[in-house]
Amino acid sequence: MGVAHWGTRCRMAPKTERIQFLRAVRQLRRIRAFYAAAILLWTGSAAWTGWQAPGSAQMWVSVLLLAVFTALLVTASLALRRLAVPATGRPVHHAPHKLPSIRPHAHA
Repeated sequence: MGVAHWGTRCRMAPKTERIQFLRAVRQLRRIRAFYAAAILLWTGSAAWTGWQAPGSAQMWVSVLLLAVFTALLVTASLALRRLAVPATGRPVHHAPHKLPSIRPHAHA
């Protein structure tokens, strides 16, 4: 352990944690693209089977898989949003909020 200076943390996160974080973000982005492609595929399949054989078991399976992939896409998107990672791949660090200073008013 190093010496902690005023205003700094005693232990900073190792580089391996940051690399793992960036890999997880990349993987989430890739899987989100996969889910979007699956949604397009199952939308087409549900529309096609709905037109060819409305109410058939194949149509309902397509609709079910469309709902599953839509839920997975929403979940992956919410996970990325929760991480608050912009396109640069770096996490967003918010500045601490300061309370407004109250100064006494000078009377003339």
